[in-house]
Amino acid sequence: PEYNGYKVYWEDGAQITPPHDKNILAEVAKVTDFSQVKTMMKSEAEAAGLYHTIGKEMDDRYMEELKKQSIHPEIIKAMAKDIKIVYTPLHGTGNLPVRRVLKELGFENVYVVKEQELPDGNFPTVSYPNPESPKAFELALKLAKEVDADIVLATDPDADRLGVYAKDTKTGEYVSFTGNMSGMLIAEYILREKKANGTLPANGALVETIVTTDMAKAIAKAYGVKLIEVLTGFKYIGEQIKFFEQQNSYEYVFGLEESYGCLAGTYARDKDACVAVMMLCEVAAWCKSNGITLWDAMVSLYETYGYYKEGLETMTLKGMDGAEKIQSMMNEMRNNPPKKIEPIIIPAEHPMTITALSGLNGIDNLITSSIHENAVRYTQRVENCACGISVIYFKIASNIVSAEIQKAVGSDLAIIFTVKLPFTISLFG
Repeated sequence: PEYNGYKVYWEDGAQITPPHDKNILAEVAKVTDFSQVKTMMKSEAEAAGLYHTIGKEMDDRYMEELKKQSIHPEIIKAMAKDIKIVYTPLHGTGNLPVRRVLKELGFENVYVVKEQELPDGNFPTVSYPNPESPKAFELALKLAKEVDADIVLATDPDADRLGVYAKDTKTGEYVSFTGNMSGMLIAEYILREKKANGTLPANGALVETIVTTDMAKAIAKAYGVKLIEVLTGFKYIGEQIKFFEQQNSYEYVFGLEESYGCLAGTYARDKDACVAVMMLCEVAAWCKSNGITLWDAMVSLYETYGYYKEGLETMTLKGMDGAEKIQSMMNEMRNNPPKKIEPIIIPAEHPMTITALSGLNGIDNLITSSIHENAVRYTQRVENCACGISVIYFKIASNIVSAEIQKAVGSDLAIIFTVKLPFTISLFG
């Protein structure tokens, strides 16, 4: 299969980062014949303490760590009978852990999409089991309308990413939340409530990837926590937790990436949809207790911190020719920044700023640029497979009245910006 593969983790529990990746590949390259691969009988491995079966005890410990992340269990108990949650694991691994943690926290009205409940690697009910895809939510949204759900949740097959829809009671429609939106709701809730109850660490840090929403910067500043940006890939967020512990510098509060992944707590060093589900459900319960919806809370964030919109365009170019063309595009952007991004003419005295990302591994494959004092920013990067090139664009506007926000999503909000590098992108188009 095109996307078949595996993840490799280091001793700290996070996925490997440089230089371990290259060092491992160097060792693999030394194996020139299968006879060189060391093997042993399973019984021998068990006797030597090299083979362990993870069972119920580890599941129980995991559940306890998840529940420790809850800030207001009393609010969940108060709203347990009132809030309705629809959930689909999309034929993946999230079914049992997600349902268990929600039950143990006290949520009583959790409706699971029956057709997608059981694990099935053929994914018979969905062509693309990705919570970023609207088509993946078709059955969940159908059930949500039948039971009048407040929120609709979907986890991907390996249960490390979360997709969200929430009901807008003013229109009766279910609104889609991007990974940036759901991540900011959780992050702001954690910071706000921990500050209120005196548990927000003085040296707290919020960690995000460089292609994640700039709203994180505004929120971190408002709560006086350090905002740290890392390269794309949650392994770099997990790596920061290790650095914090080694250097005794910051205390990890929350981490997120725009592609629907986040982590509350340090019990794990990778994104985890189970903790994302329970935290978002707690946010929804808090909203319900205050007479608002999750969408109302999102509108409030926009009104407080500014309206942030992000988008992604990707071009796939395979093979050696494709790789060469991608590298050519990156070089062109570095050496000849555009003088015009329609309809803006970039004045010579204020050229596009191409930021130098010193101290980050892999910067040869990424360029980040800003225009008009960071009102518009976009990042151009080579995908991990080295066969794709993406442009992620960001825009902020302010003083948006709440009545305008919902209809503005995906439509004209301010000026239309078009980036013709290396393909056309329309912001707010």
